[in-house]
Amino acid sequence: MSVPRLLLFCFVALMSAHHLRAEPTPVAPDAGKNGRHAPEDPNVTFSSVHVAGPYIAVTFDDGPSDKLTPKLLDLLAAYHIKATFFVIGENVAEHPEIVERAAREGHEIGNHSWSHPSLTKISDDAVRRQLWRTDDAIRNATGARPTLLRPPYGSITARQKRWIHDEFGYQIILWDVDPYDWKRPGPSVVCNRILKETRPGSIVLSHDIHPGTIEAMPSTLDQLQAKGFKFVTVSELIRMAVPQPSQPSPGTRVSVPATISPSPSAIILLPASSTSH
Repeated sequence: MSVPRLLLFCFVALMSAHHLRAEPTPVAPDAGKNGRHAPEDPNVTFSSVHVAGPYIAVTFDDGPSDKLTPKLLDLLAAYHIKATFFVIGENVAEHPEIVERAAREGHEIGNHSWSHPSLTKISDDAVRRQLWRTDDAIRNATGARPTLLRPPYGSITARQKRWIHDEFGYQIILWDVDPYDWKRPGPSVVCNRILKETRPGSIVLSHDIHPGTIEAMPSTLDQLQAKGFKFVTVSELIRMAVPQPSQPSPGTRVSVPATISPSPSAIILLPASSTSH
């Protein structure tokens, strides 16, 4: 190859390499926005909490049950454990004495709507009525307003989170441990699922309206305590939050490829030289 042609080929290769380096990497739209742990509203919505010790919050939904919740309260008292109850307004109005007892014994009471609809399927005014009626029922039973909301089915939009937090002052509580006890798989399955999934800072979901859940609790609490876990209410867990260690951004690493191939569109076919080599 003659010297001019060799220089031209080197120039084309360098221009192609520059083109490859300068081309931006495409970013998928809405990346990372749909995950439960996406940090879109870290002071409003909690599925778990980053804490410095072995603290967890056990929560019970859909009560109070006139037959099962008192048994659970007896059990929690025997273990000296405080829990958080997300109650249905209709049930509170029917059994206010049970909610009053739970609050008097140091348990936290949260709003779980009046009749358990999916909040994403009803109007804003209907959501307000669901929450205010339950808020009033809890206040009448305990003397205090709730500060936590667990949306039925965990179903809530980002827009609803914002206006509910602004209007009611609620923090939105989800969970990271779900034994699916509402499917009534049996006490041993409920226990094993909770033990397998619970980590420091976990918010454990269960329901005090299913007999199997109440039956699962003695063994569950025994084994969680044996693992060293300590039980607090959800609000106490949130107040224990500590900053997570900062992670280096993946974008800060620069990798240099060993070789850079020119773009196919930039390759120029040169006529063969008449000079043999």
